[in-house]
Amino acid sequence: MEGTIRCSANYVPLSPISFLERAAVVYGNRVSIVYGDVKFTWAETRQRCLKLASALIQLGISRGDVVAALAPNIPAMYEVHFGVPMAGAVLCTLNVRLDSAMVSVLLKHSEAKVIFVDYQFLDIAKGALKILSKERIKLPYLVLIPDCDRQLPIVHNRTLIPGDLEYESFLVTGKPNFEIVWPSDEWDAIALNYTSGTTSSPKGVVYSHRGAYLNSLAAVLLNEMPLMPVYLWCVPMFHCNGWCLTWGVAAQGGKNVCLRNVTAAGIFTSIAGHQVSHMGGAPTVLNMIINAPPSVRRSLPRKVAVMTGGAPPPPQVLFKMEELGFDVTHSYGLTETYGPGTVCTWKPEWSSLSPDEQAKIKSRQGLHHIGMEEVDVKDPASMKSIPPDAKTMGEVMFRGNTVMNGYLKNLKATEDAFKGGWFRSGDLAVKHPDGYIELKDRAKDIIISGGENISTIEVESVIFSHPAVLEAAVVGRPDDYWGETPCAFVKLKDGNNATADEIINYCRDRLPRYMAPKTVIFDDLPKTSTGKTQKFVLRQRAKAMGSISKASKL
Repeated sequence: MEGTIRCSANYVPLSPISFLERAAVVYGNRVSIVYGDVKFTWAETRQRCLKLASALIQLGISRGDVVAALAPNIPAMYEVHFGVPMAGAVLCTLNVRLDSAMVSVLLKHSEAKVIFVDYQFLDIAKGALKILSKERIKLPYLVLIPDCDRQLPIVHNRTLIPGDLEYESFLVTGKPNFEIVWPSDEWDAIALNYTSGTTSSPKGVVYSHRGAYLNSLAAVLLNEMPLMPVYLWCVPMFHCNGWCLTWGVAAQGGKNVCLRNVTAAGIFTSIAGHQVSHMGGAPTVLNMIINAPPSVRRSLPRKVAVMTGGAPPPPQVLFKMEELGFDVTHSYGLTETYGPGTVCTWKPEWSSLSPDEQAKIKSRQGLHHIGMEEVDVKDPASMKSIPPDAKTMGEVMFRGNTVMNGYLKNLKATEDAFKGGWFRSGDLAVKHPDGYIELKDRAKDIIISGGENISTIEVESVIFSHPAVLEAAVVGRPDDYWGETPCAFVKLKDGNNATADEIINYCRDRLPRYMAPKTVIFDDLPKTSTGKTQKFVLRQRAKAMGSISKASKL
């Protein structure tokens, strides 16, 4: 349009750093973070983050450098989400369940210049640095985060060498009037998140300031967060940057209630003590809540909004959560979509349905949120949309501003993921007539038995409805006749008993016979730190059992 110009007055690169800048002014005297007896206001949090950024610059960190963090949900972990990008650096939060070998792989791949380490994981970090020291590469500086209840004395002008830095002392070296290093382009990287720690070559997902900004606001909206919410941190901040709510809570001037260890007792105590309004968690966390013993459970002082994701929650879990006074919103996404990419938006007309029907609808993944351009279920070969018949399966695909920049140092993987102009999730789903999608499986988890596709999610949901079952996971086991058949790994509730035949017959009464498991193993389920069942471990166990013989084909 004639007469228009783009300049600093009307164009500023989007960055979630701006949320903290505003929060410090609007909500300056309100509590930003609480962790045990430790409390900070938004004005104090901004000052601490500025000093952190300044200290990093003085240490030699420059624009685009990677700064890692290995810590649980504690105040320092929240602060690095602002302090690191304020220095123009890229934050790489590491999974606290990784061992030294994997941490060393990720530090080497990311070329991290600094690593902030919580005292609980110091041995793991030192083990990683010991491994790296044999490879003749420059080691990152290590900054130790002590327990808040046992602060180390602040020492000025400490010698800045690896292993000799302490978090609070490090902050003291920073300047409170530091000028923020804003992104020159909103597509600049703000974070690096690794997809898994299960192989020697995990993929590093690059987030931009723009994507983080948009997904943070989208997460606020899909959580229906009003101004000044009280958010309980059960989702690990290292996982997709806490589903982008590390930044999103700041946008609303909320209170971050930090929880080092996620337990049912800690959740109920925090909700009662801090009047928690919002929280998040994988279905595993929801399961923990509904199975909490009476001695731990407390009545909720208010309705608590819960966003769940990571795996489709069984309808029974959603139903029981509602009974306890939690309002559950189901979201779905991947590391590559900054965490939540879809939301099962509730429609008023569904409230008149039976609780059972409501729970089934709530377990769907829904549609893309306001920050994502589009989600679809497509035939991965033809790229044509599948019919919305709730039966035909295809691959879930995304496109929009909240899809990753790409995989660090892995152009081929990036090109493969974006082939056809969409991000290919690897998840299989159906589309309902109203457009809402419903996950059926990961492409690698689907069981093909006698030519029939079996959704492990569907089988798991039925097993989970058995009154004695606490957790269930289903994988394929080799079968001489059918190719493979469902193998169920089941964990029973304390004090409950069930036999394999009982579980199998229970499934046969509720599913087509070919979908019922032929093998049932009672055991604990291996989990990632974000609550996802490690099915690759279970697949290995099922394979090691050997193939079911033709004699048992019926």
